Amino acid sequence: MNRFTRDQIAARVAQDIHEGAYVNLGIGLPTKVANYLPADREVFLHSENGLLGMGPAPGPGEEDDDLINAGKQPVTLLTGGAYFHHGDSFAMMRGGHLDVCVLGAFQVSEKGDLANWHTGAPDAIPAVGGAMDLAIGAKQVFVMMDHQTKQGESKIVRECTYPLTGVACVNRIYTDLAVLDVTPNGLVVREMAPGLSFEALQAATSAPLLAPESKG
Repeated sequence: MNRFTRDQIAARVAQDIHEGAYVNLGIGLPTKVANYLPADREVFLHSENGLLGMGPAPGPGEEDDDLINAGKQPVTLLTGGAYFHHGDSFAMMRGGHLDVCVLGAFQVSEKGDLANWHTGAPDAIPAVGGAMDLAIGAKQVFVMMDHQTKQGESKIVRECTYPLTGVACVNRIYTDLAVLDVTPNGLVVREMAPGLSFEALQAATSAPLLAPESKG
């Protein structure tokens, strides 16, 4: 089965971030999006540890140990970027000042419920961070994730079985198999990996899918 690479997923998300947007990129895979934002598009990247105006990842040997994102990865700061208090950063997140946040996930339901902080397993380490604040505070929530677990189970489900991060908060899902819109009618397939049929995508997905022409 053909699949999008992680870099292709990140580049696809970057296409959907509009000019002038204030954007938070979550820990892990979402941080790759910064490397694919068009150079001619002004986007303000936010990190919950108190940064606004982050640029792409630094080149080898150009890292600054004092300049990191929330995932403790080295970042760059563009001209005009700012540092501020952690409390002010969360006020920005909770106050509806972010246009887009991009998060990873363990599960997303057909209604856009998000589970990304804990699997419920006894030996799992909960790691909510700022995800709950972002999920309810951002104007749009994009999720980037593998379509299935390593065991082949769908991560897009009818109902989440893991503890929820947010209810009906996800707008769009980007996976290694497809791009899906969360709509009042259900999950609408926006794009699919090359050579992948709708039937094969549905077979890999627990929740029912709607073809693009089904979008209202």
